[in-house]
Amino acid sequence: MKGYIARRFFKEKLSFLIDLSAVKKILILLAVTAIIFILSTGLGDMNIKPWTVLSVFFGGGEDLEQLVVKSFRLPRIIVALLAGMCLAVSGALLQGMVRNPLASPDIIGITGGAGAAVVGFLAIFSDENNALTVSIQWLPLAAFIGAAVVAFLVYFLAWKNGVSPVRLVLIGIGISALMQSIITMLMILGPIFRASQANIWITGTVNASNWKDVYILLPWTMILIVIAFVLSRNVNIQELGEEIATGVGSHIQRQRMILLTLATALVGGAVAFAGGIGFVGLMAPHMARRLVGSSFGALLPVAALLGGTLVMIADLVGRTLFLPLEVPAGVFTAAIGAPYFIYLLFKTKNA
Repeated sequence: MKGYIARRFFKEKLSFLIDLSAVKKILILLAVTAIIFILSTGLGDMNIKPWTVLSVFFGGGEDLEQLVVKSFRLPRIIVALLAGMCLAVSGALLQGMVRNPLASPDIIGITGGAGAAVVGFLAIFSDENNALTVSIQWLPLAAFIGAAVVAFLVYFLAWKNGVSPVRLVLIGIGISALMQSIITMLMILGPIFRASQANIWITGTVNASNWKDVYILLPWTMILIVIAFVLSRNVNIQELGEEIATGVGSHIQRQRMILLTLATALVGGAVAFAGGIGFVGLMAPHMARRLVGSSFGALLPVAALLGGTLVMIADLVGRTLFLPLEVPAGVFTAAIGAPYFIYLLFKTKNA
């Protein structure tokens, strides 16, 4: 086929059909993401020119510039990029798995479940001096457990001879409200310092991110996204309908369980270090579909880049537009995402 290249590996046991048009768009998005990354690193209380930022990346620049870029800004920008990628890929998997354009981790309560687990972790494992009594490296696991419990609960309650889009969203919104009440209760019962910290974190922010967060989140994100890309062909088949997917030999329920676990693990990693940044998992996959279509081989990398870019831009606006105040990134993603969700809700209702 014109515009496509077929590649086969391992004695033709593994094959890929490469869309050249999608590859071009991915490369353009990579360039845009890199530009925003560099600009975001240079802007703030102290503005640093883009070429100076590049010089700092390679060991140049003055001591103050190296301190600002490497110690203060780079960790939070990398965490913003990785968190946005996690949320976007998770949203794409959920939407494809249940064939529901309204599905996203925050709307159906998965983000809320991860948030409740993280706030509980901070409240339970804090001593009288507001210091954690266990390693912070256990935080992603706690977030994953909370997200997984809510994900399987929503899916179980929404199942009735299949998963209805409206039923899934309504049950997810109800579970999400329950998680918010649990979070509020944990904040009241927990230490005052942790409560104030959790309140800002719930909104979604990458402020105070450090290199330790990057070292934990980076491998978590990269490994899970690679696995998601490998399993993306299963989502493509499921989008054709259960009967067709079963007819070609797919184990639908087993694949859905794996994909749901993968989506919740991605959400857990993002929420553990960036908080409850909303609507990225809803918007990024829809934007990606408009650019490269619904084939998940191209959709996932495009959605990941768009999600990371959205969170980086939201963080950049939050820390530069209202100086000296700093607004959490989740405020801006919610300001854009909430009207978009209402639009999708009416569009789905009319359909």
